[in-house]
Amino acid sequence: MKFVPLAIAAAMLLSSCSRKSAAGPGGGKSARGGGGPVPVVVAKSETKDIPVEILSVGNVQAYSAVSVRSQVTGRIVQVHLKEGQEVKAGDPLFTIDPRPFQAALNQAEANLQRDQAQLINGRLSFERTSNLLTSKIASQADYDTALSAYQSAQSTVIADAAAVTNAQLNLDYTSITSPIDGRSGNLMIKEGNVVKAPDDVLVSVTQIHPIYVAFSVPENNLPAIRHQAAHESMPVTAYPPGDTNSAARGQLTFIDNSVDTNTGTILLKATFPNTDTVLWPGQFVQTSLILSNLTQAVVVPSQAVQTGQDGEFLFVVKDDETVEARPVHAGITYDAVRVITSGLKPGETIVTDGQVRLTAGAKISVKSGNANSGDNSAANQE
Repeated sequence: MKFVPLAIAAAMLLSSCSRKSAAGPGGGKSARGGGGPVPVVVAKSETKDIPVEILSVGNVQAYSAVSVRSQVTGRIVQVHLKEGQEVKAGDPLFTIDPRPFQAALNQAEANLQRDQAQLINGRLSFERTSNLLTSKIASQADYDTALSAYQSAQSTVIADAAAVTNAQLNLDYTSITSPIDGRSGNLMIKEGNVVKAPDDVLVSVTQIHPIYVAFSVPENNLPAIRHQAAHESMPVTAYPPGDTNSAARGQLTFIDNSVDTNTGTILLKATFPNTDTVLWPGQFVQTSLILSNLTQAVVVPSQAVQTGQDGEFLFVVKDDETVEARPVHAGITYDAVRVITSGLKPGETIVTDGQVRLTAGAKISVKSGNANSGDNSAANQE
């Protein structure tokens, strides 16, 4: 009597195994669609010209940056700009009290006029002595003395003229103007302060139209970059952080003269017009250097490419509305499409959404929807 429960349990186990075997690997209803067609989103492979790009992280650098300093010591009597203001070359920035320098100029001019008068007198005296020497009335010593006085007066006038020029220059320095077009930074000196030349920085002016972006790429790209740059301009795109819609476009303008042996990279610079002021000095940006173009490459939406144990593959739709898992060789990704270098022809239909529920040979039904909606949308059709 003790063997009856064991016999009943064994019979139930055999019955369960028999049902599972009859239902197949996925169970009776099957997690792959309950035995019916699997709803998927499809697209056709196509050909496009795809640019080959090198991605890197770059740093925005000012095209030119100047620290404005005073060339004379004096008191600031007027500030002509506001912090962060756009300025043009020659625009007034500061005015230093010009009165001491005007007085020095007046003094130098007065000295020049006095010594010019003495020069005239010395010339006339020399001419008279020269005539008297010719008439044997004046001695040679008198002639030498007159000549020496005349030449000394000439030197004095030249020195006075130089002093006038220097005084005029110092007076001009009291009006400080912008040396470049750019944007002013933080004001370091306010009105009323005394500045000491040339130690004190008054303000910095940074040129941002145009602007540089510096970035580094692996040295194995250097031969191709040099070859391309020698024949045509190379476009560079920069994306500010967190704003991929505001792309700035420029041209490669500089290749460094040596490879960094510590990192194995080469420094490059691109120049951007930056007319819309998208780029700002000091910020980090994502850069894309267009190296070349793949002509008529076979492309599919990037989400269509799946990765399995044997590598990358696509679910390709056959004429009988079943799918095959076809191995492919995938290349670069650009603008949400993936280049297929081998294994797929243009015009073939591939699955772009719903792959998680597919196996090779599975029956499908094409649903309408966005190919970027994700696998969850297919699962919700269950």
